[in-house]
Amino acid sequence: MRALYPGSFDPLTNGHMDLIERAAALFGDVIVAVLGNPSKKPAFSVEERIRQIRSSTVHLQGVEVVSFDGLTVNCAKEHSADLILRGLRAMSDFEYELQLAHTNRSLDDTLETVFMATSTQHSFLSSSVVKEVARFGGAIDHMVPKEVALDLNRLFNSTFLPH
Repeated sequence: MRALYPGSFDPLTNGHMDLIERAAALFGDVIVAVLGNPSKKPAFSVEERIRQIRSSTVHLQGVEVVSFDGLTVNCAKEHSADLILRGLRAMSDFEYELQLAHTNRSLDDTLETVFMATSTQHSFLSSSVVKEVARFGGAIDHMVPKEVALDLNRLFNSTFLPH
């Protein structure tokens, strides 16, 4: 099975990595699809995010990283995905994610959305929280892969360096 895991990944967190690793073991092929969302002002370009994800997933078999604009269902079709994978951190995520799943299903009734709960140790993580901590020089090496921590520290001219 081919799972499409779409998101902005700005930046990639250890919560994202947890889902990618578990999905690779469950589904075999995982397409991490980086959204170039024009309505958001990302910290990193699409190319930088793709580089971060590729370097962080080099140890995994069957993981492909692509970029996309527009509808997730179109990206799924283009990459022959069997399902869309979405992560849930808390109940507050569920309502929004269910709405997305229903919308995607209304656009393409052949695509299923599969929800995976984030591991407990990563349930507090979000890309915006990571950026906020990094912006003020806090330790982020337990929140993101090493290369992402280095990129964030460079971006915010932080004095904190990951171990």
